[in-house]
Amino acid sequence: MTGPVSYATAGVDIDAGERAVELMRTAVARSSRPEVLGGLGGFAGLFRLDLTRYRRPVLATSTDGVGTKVAIARMLDRHDTIGLDLVAMVVDDIVVCGGEPLFLTDYIACGKIVPERIATIVAGIAEGCRIAGCALIGGETAEHPGLLEPDEYDLAGAATGVVEEDALLGPHRVTAGDAVVAMASSGLHANGYSLVRHIFFTLAGWRLDRYVPELGRSLGDELLTPTTIYAPHCLRLREAVDVHAFAHITGGGLAGNVARVIPEEYTAVIDRSTWQPPSIFRLVGELGRVPQAELERALNMGIGMVAIVASPDADRAVELLNATGIRAWVAGHVQPRADDAAAHLVGVYR
Repeated sequence: MTGPVSYATAGVDIDAGERAVELMRTAVARSSRPEVLGGLGGFAGLFRLDLTRYRRPVLATSTDGVGTKVAIARMLDRHDTIGLDLVAMVVDDIVVCGGEPLFLTDYIACGKIVPERIATIVAGIAEGCRIAGCALIGGETAEHPGLLEPDEYDLAGAATGVVEEDALLGPHRVTAGDAVVAMASSGLHANGYSLVRHIFFTLAGWRLDRYVPELGRSLGDELLTPTTIYAPHCLRLREAVDVHAFAHITGGGLAGNVARVIPEEYTAVIDRSTWQPPSIFRLVGELGRVPQAELERALNMGIGMVAIVASPDADRAVELLNATGIRAWVAGHVQPRADDAAAHLVGVYR
């Protein structure tokens, strides 16, 4: 040993962590809500729940990450949108039950803290929270030298929301005749990237800077497209029409996730002919020779969220969503169940 050993000698730079906090402070402040107490730097984020607004409040919570989509951000050295993906994956699970996302905390593990990179990631998370209407009230950045390479990182988030008990959405509200309203995805979102990376990089040998005519942009730009944040649109929709359930289309695909909100005695019939999946899904299927059933189980196929609404409100729901910038259409209906499937796809894609 040639001299005193410090935490920095072991690879953990406390000063860099503090610098990252200072760089992210302004971005985090933009996501605040009036109920937030204090600011960054506390041991816990504080949120004053105004109980006078609710009769029988139920808290909803969700946690998630963005999976191996992080590898794309690292390869491109672009870290400003991965936080949007994180927020979307978390808050759009909360809104499924009708909950309003209130606040979110994040966790970032990295091999080496680069303050500017961490601040950029957190700025994306804060922007996602601002879009979703929830506050980013705290988080943790952990430096793990020896466990992660210097340029490696992963992130996760957890959020809490609230909904009146008698306003909870779910299978108990769904009935025969309900319409299945589809909301378009912005692309792959943050699911299936292990499959997608294997096909494009290992099997096809494509590079991220490859321009793909079918996509109208580079492969990297397509794969890093942020996940749509549906939560504020869903909350406005349920205030305007008779929504019975939402389904967030993530791992497990369209049929698998819709089935989670369908009662045992019913089935949701979804017509593939009502939409055309974006080109990225066709490319994945063709380059990887992926069977359609597997493709539909792993990827969202162009639908990121589903609303199940009372049939008389279907057209109004579509109109309202389209007016807010979310492309929507009636993709199917709920009917009495005559087979083993709680939800299934029929027809062929346009």
